[in-house]
Formats: sequence, C-alpha cells, structure tokens
Amino acid sequence: MEAPFKYGDMSAIPSVDLSDFLSDDPLKKEKFVREIGTAFEDIGFVALSGHFLSDALVADLYKQVKAFFALPETIKKGYEIPGVGGQRGYTSFGKEHAKGRKEGDLKEFWHFGQYVEDNPKLAKEYPENVTVAELPEFNTVGKETYKMLEKTARYVLRALALHLHLEENYFDAFIKNGNSILRPIHYPPIVEAPKAAVRAAAHGDINLITLLMGAHGKGLQVQNHKGEWVDAIAQPDQLMINVGDMLSRLTNNKLKSTIHQVVNPPKEFWGTSRYSIPFFMHPVSDMSLNCLANCIDKDHPKQFEDITAGEYLNERLVELGLVKK
Repeated sequence: MEAPFKYGDMSAIPSVDLSDFLSDDPLKKEKFVREIGTAFEDIGFVALSGHFLSDALVADLYKQVKAFFALPETIKKGYEIPGVGGQRGYTSFGKEHAKGRKEGDLKEFWHFGQYVEDNPKLAKEYPENVTVAELPEFNTVGKETYKMLEKTARYVLRALALHLHLEENYFDAFIKNGNSILRPIHYPPIVEAPKAAVRAAAHGDINLITLLMGAHGKGLQVQNHKGEWVDAIAQPDQLMINVGDMLSRLTNNKLKSTIHQVVNPPKEFWGTSRYSIPFFMHPVSDMSLNCLANCIDKDHPKQFEDITAGEYLNERLVELGLVKK
C-alpha cells in the first residue's frame, strides 16, 4: 500500500539541506548542487534547512518585530524616511504595490540594509540604517539576523555557481557589501472586505535570491509552469528560498524567477496578523547582469538586454512606486 502523501515530505516545493553542501563528503556536496540547481530550473523555489539562524535568534527577532509594529502609528511614522525610496526604516501600510497594479499591498514593513565593511565609497552610497529608540534590542537583533542570512545566501550562491559551471566563488565579490535588504513585514488583521487588494499581489522579486522566514502557514503561493497557484509551506526549521529576476537575467532564464503572491486568509482568520521576514540578496550596483555566455546557445537565444544591477534595481523601484522617475 502506498504511503499517504505528506506536504512536507514531497510537495511542489522541493526541500534541501545546506549541511550537505557544507559537508566534507563530496558526494553530499554534489547532491546539494544537483538538487538546488534542478529545483531552481524547474519551479524556482526550495525549502532549505541547515542554515545559520539559531532558534533563539529567530525567537528574538520575532519578539522585536512584533513589538515595533505594535508601536503607536505616530511613532512608527517618525521612522519613515523621505527621499530614500523606502530603502531604510519604516514604510507605512498600503504604500507599496506590485508591478502593473495600482492597489497598495495590505502590509507595512521595515528595512534593514547593508552594514558596509572596508568600503567608504559604498558606505556613502547606501542610506544609513535607522535606529529605533523605543526598542534597544531591535537593531542589534536585526543586524545579527541580517549577517546570518547573508552568510546562508553566500553558500547557496556558491552551490548555484557550481551548477552553472562557474568558479565556486564567482558571486562572492559581487555580494560582499551588496545592496541587500532584510524586510520584516506585518500584514495586519483585515477589518473590511478588500476591494481589489491582497496582502502581497503577484510579483517576481528583483534581486539575486530571496531567503524568506515565516512561510510556515498558508498564505504564500507560487505559480507553477501550468499557471496553477501552489501553496508554498516550509517546515518550522526551514527557510523558503527563491530565484530573483537579477539571477534569472544573468542565467538567461535558465534559473527561474517564479511569480508568487501572499493571498488574504479565509474570512474566519481576518482578525489575525501575519508576519514574514524576507532577506533580499542584492549584489553591488556595478555588477553586470549581462547573460552568461554558457547560458546562451542556438536553443536558448539571449533573452535580455545588457544592464547593471544598479540600473535594473532603479527601473524596478520606479515600477513599484517607491522611487519617482
């Protein structure tokens, strides 16, 4: 008799374990490279265990994030920084919308950005991180989480470099001091029937890869190749990781940036908040996103125009309504 289907065992979203890649066993390392590469060519998402976030750090982060979003509106809006396109600090409810949509998403969020080391030019180029005076541990915990997710992302990209037949450290120089963002998001309780808005409308991510905390319940959905929406649910110890548009461009769409959304819950759950915390791994702005030569052949002609990561990011921020033309 066939075993009953379990979502966490073999769902539409494959599971991988980073400890295989970090192992001294070359067969385990090859297995990880093969599994994550195949998943990113197929559906563009994996659920990853074996990352560098401890349970204690995750608990501390959620405690601080919930405390921040529970602050009075007047205090939160004091951390909304004009002129930086929402790249640091607070962005209030409904301000951001998906490409091609006018309705603002039903969310508010915070941005932690890069902690630049040994590069005065980039330190001046990036906006400074914003300190929350009311919560002494908020920024400390946020920085530690940022560093651990950035470390996890570095190894994922090393595995993908091998899958793409590049040097293992190909991405390292581009992501050191990269323009990455850690975004704690609060989807508040829904108080009336939304006219056309959802918690996060269908979109692709801008960046190289996204590492998502908080995909442990229903809400996040991924569109498969048949155009069907599939629930993407991670186990409690897993991060959901997906390909962004920058990596898709670089690989001439060999690695797929998959459209995804966060749907509104059934009416009986409208009174509950949802929290999720994505880490958007960005490279430095002068990284070339020109399609890799080994991803182009007669069966796969070049699909994208040449562009840098900085130019592409600015285009997308304009489309999202966060930066004016």
